[in-house]
Amino acid sequence: MNEAKIEELIAELRERLVELEWLVEKGPKLPLPSTAAQELAELGGRLGRILESKSKSEPKSDEEGKEQAQTQIQAQVSAWERVRLARHPSRPTTLDYIGMLMDDFYELHGDRLYGDDGAIVGGLAKFAGRTVVVVGHQKGRDPEENRLRRWGMPGPGGYRKALRIMRLGERFGFPIITLIDTPGAYPGREAEEHNIGGAIADSIQGMLHLRTPIVVAVIGEGGSGGAIALGVGDRCIMLENAYYSVISPEGCAAILWRAQEKAPEAAVA
Repeated sequence: MNEAKIEELIAELRERLVELEWLVEKGPKLPLPSTAAQELAELGGRLGRILESKSKSEPKSDEEGKEQAQTQIQAQVSAWERVRLARHPSRPTTLDYIGMLMDDFYELHGDRLYGDDGAIVGGLAKFAGRTVVVVGHQKGRDPEENRLRRWGMPGPGGYRKALRIMRLGERFGFPIITLIDTPGAYPGREAEEHNIGGAIADSIQGMLHLRTPIVVAVIGEGGSGGAIALGVGDRCIMLENAYYSVISPEGCAAILWRAQEKAPEAAVA
């Protein structure tokens, strides 16, 4: 049936539906054909099926087609593939998002106790015309920078620095934005010697007591306590193809199966 015939049939069905609806509504006052109600129901169903079929056959706009294609692609992406996408070296980092979304960023350094951890960046910035405090994990853009920033895995000093900056925001009434992108806290001997567990706990407890709005965004990896240490807020959002878990897939596989090659199975769990 061509387009003109379909439109003509739809017009006829709608006209008849109006007539039948009027008859059914005035039924108590007018002689009503016994089949009117049944015909009304049948015509309504028929019109609905035709409109649905017509909608499916109509060409979609470029935007609708793109959205549908993305939905179909996303449905086929496995959990492990999403983890790999979250770790992709071309994925924007905290400093990239600050550069794209904020103005006048002024970075603050040091934990006022031990040193400055490059795996955490933070400071003051303008967002949507308002001064905010922004803190986040920072990975490197090349092997050398990754080594210096420990692949976005902070030590105790990093979390002390983050909490210091966030408390500064509370003091001046600035909202806080945290950007999470880490496989976890740094697991090295030096981190243990400087009480990484205590630093994470202090950060979580400190954020719970901050009297200023906090928005948390998982922009890539959200692994273990290293992520949760910046993850206490009034709102928590995640970007597409990011993940948030109690442990990295490799860590889970090593504990459960003693085999890191089972990380794809752990990602599903």
